[in-house]
Amino acid sequence: MKKIEFSIEVDAPREKVWDILWGKDTYPQWTAPFSEGSRAETDWKEGSKVLFLNADNEGMIARIAKNIPNEYMSIEHLGVIMDGIEHTENEKSNDWAGALENYTLKMVNGKTQLLVDMGITEEYEDFFNETWPKALNKIKELSEKK
Repeated sequence: MKKIEFSIEVDAPREKVWDILWGKDTYPQWTAPFSEGSRAETDWKEGSKVLFLNADNEGMIARIAKNIPNEYMSIEHLGVIMDGIEHTENEKSNDWAGALENYTLKMVNGKTQLLVDMGITEEYEDFFNETWPKALNKIKELSEKK
């Protein structure tokens, strides 16, 4: 498992960026670069299960490891969803089990610094290096709208 990090400065309060990240209507907008039609089925509460799904109902199973509103969200990946079935004990799910995806929001000079770090498998490194900057730019665009 390799750790990668991405960050962006957003000219908006942390609360607004937080709402954009986890909002029911905005989450699918900023995650579209990863997979068009992406959505999350969860209440975002600490300890809650999360289903990250694409338009074909495939994706990842995770849980909210930590949630400090407007500051920090840690998501622990548990497995994969293939053909609508949750898998936590196959080769593909074992590759991702225990990987963390962390979102940290800090105020720096009146702006929000959003830092994302996550554990990935090498086969997805190029994909995330290409898609995360697009996703962060969408978060910035949505957050800075008046």
